[in-house]
Amino acid sequence: MNASPRTSATELAAGVRRGDWSAVELTRSALARIEALDGELHAFVEVQHRSALAAAAAIDAARQRGEPLGAFAGVPIAYKDNLALTGKRTTAGSRILQGYRAPYTATVLARLEAAGAVLLGSTNLDEFGMGSTTTTSVHGPTRNPYGHHLVPGGSSGGSAVAVAADFCPLAIGSDTGGSVRQPASFCGISGLKPTWGRVSRSGLVAYASSLDCIGALAHDPADLALWLDVVGGPDPADPTTRAAIAAIATQPPLEDLRGLRIGVPWQLNGPGLDDEVAAVAAAAARTASELGAELIECDLPGVEHAVPTYYLLATTEAASNLARYDGVRYGLRREAIGRLDSTTTQTRSSGFGLEVQLRILLGTFASSHEHAARFHARAELARTLLRARFAALFERCDVVLSPTSPIPAFAADAFPDDPLALYLCDALTVPQSLCGLPALSIPGGRSADGRPIGVQWTAPADHEARLLQLAAVFRRHTDHHLHRPLP
Repeated sequence: MNASPRTSATELAAGVRRGDWSAVELTRSALARIEALDGELHAFVEVQHRSALAAAAAIDAARQRGEPLGAFAGVPIAYKDNLALTGKRTTAGSRILQGYRAPYTATVLARLEAAGAVLLGSTNLDEFGMGSTTTTSVHGPTRNPYGHHLVPGGSSGGSAVAVAADFCPLAIGSDTGGSVRQPASFCGISGLKPTWGRVSRSGLVAYASSLDCIGALAHDPADLALWLDVVGGPDPADPTTRAAIAAIATQPPLEDLRGLRIGVPWQLNGPGLDDEVAAVAAAAARTASELGAELIECDLPGVEHAVPTYYLLATTEAASNLARYDGVRYGLRREAIGRLDSTTTQTRSSGFGLEVQLRILLGTFASSHEHAARFHARAELARTLLRARFAALFERCDVVLSPTSPIPAFAADAFPDDPLALYLCDALTVPQSLCGLPALSIPGGRSADGRPIGVQWTAPADHEARLLQLAAVFRRHTDHHLHRPLP
């Protein structure tokens, strides 16, 4: 019996435990597919052939000794290049971290390795996670397998492409304002942003600490449920982690959506949407109704301010977090004659890309003594108000439905010299990030020219199980997840 590149992570691990196939066979197959296809797509920054095969061989040896194997035994998994893995390069897509090798392993990766996962390598991203295109990386752009002229979304575009191209069944990303969900939508797969604090951020290169989440991308929502069960929960290395919740993967599946109340806020399902995107979201609502759910047309006032609120808060935190890259402690150093601050200026000017520099400048301005009350403080108030509005909405409904992105995947040159227009593409994903809510993008349909379009489901904090069970019902009753861009 042979595994195919489209076999789910859950099924692959079960097959390794039964002896249907070996971990080494799965790893060699994944590495061969990457070798054959990733030259055009550039999903990976670094493919770790030797360590991956060694990890797979150790799993096979453990099975031969009769030792119990973990939930992800032998499953090839990719991870975003802003997660630390001992001895491996961690660049966050930036020149300023050239030559840096991690002295420790991120908690999420350590827990995956303990569960038997085989880490294939690191995937490409927008520099420091700041972007929606995966084109700002120092390693070059990543291309969407649905069309090489299309962006794969960002900033976890490399991880999304790794799954969409069937290099691996599961990949790890990070989501600060939509960086897992938007690439999932653009690449026709599922992407989960958990509740803030559900998964430890220890070992994640920080962008905006009150917003950063580690998430995952897969074809099968069951793989996302298993992933969250394995990696979620408290971590002494991250004091912001939340208490453990009941396992999700072992919960009985729902047969339909009877009894589920789905909120459809008009602000997230009308203004500014591409016509085809709006049609896909409307079709998802009809399908949910046919499966027994109650649709509730509702209001989410204040959500129209989410984009400016997000970019004020995120850039303020980024300016603080990225201050550590000063040419002294680690990473790139550009010597300059004269004062020490000249070296720092030269290092940061040559080490950071233009988008990162822009966000640092915006954040520094917004948090300055002269302007903090006008910008940063008001943004915090707007976030508090939005949290209250979501809480009120969840008294009436169980989940909220919207598209994931206002538009399908676009060409890399679609927004020349217009960062504000590009920022508006985050209008449907930043509200959940601001409020720390779990959200899941699943395939919802395609445009007339074949570009994937995702629909997004949002739940109250700690209710990831509700989202993943809903996604499983949709998977059984629709066929959007079956389409693949590559043979």
